[in-house]
Amino acid sequence: MNLKVKKLSSLEKVFLHEEPISACSLVESVFRGEKYSFQIAYYIDPEEVAEAQYLRVEAVSAPCMNVKMSSVGVVPSEMPTYPKTDTDYLTKQPGLFPDPLLELTDDNIKVLPGQWRSIWVEAEFAEDTALQDATVIIRFLHEDRTELTKVSHTISLIDCVLPKQTLIHTGWFHYDCLSTHYGVEELSEPHWTLIEDYMKTAAEHGMNMILTPLFTPPLDTKIGGERPTVQLVKVHVDDEGNYSFDFQKLRRFVEMALRTGMEYFEMSHLFTQWGAVSAPKIVASIGGEERAIFGWDTDASGEEYRKFLDTLLPQLTSALEEWGIQERCYFHISDEPNLEQLDSYRRACKIMEPHLRGYKMIDALSDYEFYEKGLIKTPIPANDHIDAFIDAKVPNLWTYYCCAQHNKVSNRFMAMPSRRNRIIATQLYKFDIAGFLHWGYNFWYTQFSIHSIDPYAVTDAGCGFPSGDAFLVYPGRDGSPVTSIRLKVFREALYDLRAMKLLESLTSKEFVMGIIEETLVEPITFSEYPRNEQYIIDMRNRINREIQERLVTATSIM
Repeated sequence: MNLKVKKLSSLEKVFLHEEPISACSLVESVFRGEKYSFQIAYYIDPEEVAEAQYLRVEAVSAPCMNVKMSSVGVVPSEMPTYPKTDTDYLTKQPGLFPDPLLELTDDNIKVLPGQWRSIWVEAEFAEDTALQDATVIIRFLHEDRTELTKVSHTISLIDCVLPKQTLIHTGWFHYDCLSTHYGVEELSEPHWTLIEDYMKTAAEHGMNMILTPLFTPPLDTKIGGERPTVQLVKVHVDDEGNYSFDFQKLRRFVEMALRTGMEYFEMSHLFTQWGAVSAPKIVASIGGEERAIFGWDTDASGEEYRKFLDTLLPQLTSALEEWGIQERCYFHISDEPNLEQLDSYRRACKIMEPHLRGYKMIDALSDYEFYEKGLIKTPIPANDHIDAFIDAKVPNLWTYYCCAQHNKVSNRFMAMPSRRNRIIATQLYKFDIAGFLHWGYNFWYTQFSIHSIDPYAVTDAGCGFPSGDAFLVYPGRDGSPVTSIRLKVFREALYDLRAMKLLESLTSKEFVMGIIEETLVEPITFSEYPRNEQYIIDMRNRINREIQERLVTATSIM
């Protein structure tokens, strides 16, 4: 059997129907604690072998390396992108796209003649290793353990740890999607276990802020519809209509989040999406019966909801301060309001502001007027609307992208090249972006949360959003998350950002920007950037070499 293999960087995507072209070299070195990924594409000629073959794959490496291998699975996309957009896509045609990273079953892979597939290799140096470089060998074996071929790769270790991530990064966690998919009751013990496993994976991939469902988050919900109830704050209403609150589940959530590696808490929106017109769904115990007391039919600026918030917020902030996390907490009003909703947003601000002085307020919104009128101190504009905020030198500026950011700017749709995902590191660094938000860590519903979906079969929210916008993880059969190419590549962007920060601490920002832009005709912006893989690899290799040289020099002086 003639098994053809190709070593590829993590920036390649291997499609079943075409031979991958090695578009770039690989990163030469990594830091302690930095996970390093590459791929091995494989193929059997159908003229030689007529039937599917099962092969074994094993990794041989020095004891100083921890190696994990995954099979890159393929998933369907009916809607890869919108009809009118730029040309920087791998394809705009529907089809099968490489994305989920599936656990190898007994180290076996299924090889279908005439199809290109790939193995994802993730390696990490052990913290106590004394070696400066190490080689990993991936062996492809027949069932009788005859070696068919092998691929080796050597990586050098920089004897240093990347600085702590300073970027605040949130990917919205959809708790009801877990309970719906796995068929467990909301906030039951099995649900808590699922939440912790998925939260841990998020933290391991650079998310350090967690959406905290004080009440069922009013996000991507059909107007007049509702999502399953996931509410951490228990509400009681007595016979006189007075409110009282139980924060025990919220405290459990906070303790769990800190345990998994989360650092910041993003309180769920206290007004509905797209303008703060209504209240979110809030369930309360009244005379021993649980029922919704607020929702779409509630005037967000009405007397009763104002009374509710006036009672809730002082008690909530008191609890956050008692737990010592007030400096880590951020509050939302409404997601993605536009100028037509400025007045309703202003009314909501007036309700919240007296109770949240000293707390950080953030919202995804792209109309500069919200900031200009002082309604929000930390706006989060989309990366295709951020220029006005950069020009105004808005401090602690954040950014986000979602389905609408499909033209020219960075994003991570399945149909986009992975470099378009990873390039964002240069932009976050250049413009001193303080935070990055994305709405879809695990949204496994159709648009507006009308129906549940199987993420392995429907990747575009029922043709609501381009495939890859709604989620970064897939549901594993055992309750553990299955990661994706896009999640791994975005983590590599976060590693790039940390390496840039480290080099800046040893030199200057001007020096680092000189490396980032030295070969470019036009300076980096959110819409203008190099559109080739080799640029990213070369830039990262240069940054690593500059750091290594300065560390060696500092050591020799000492």
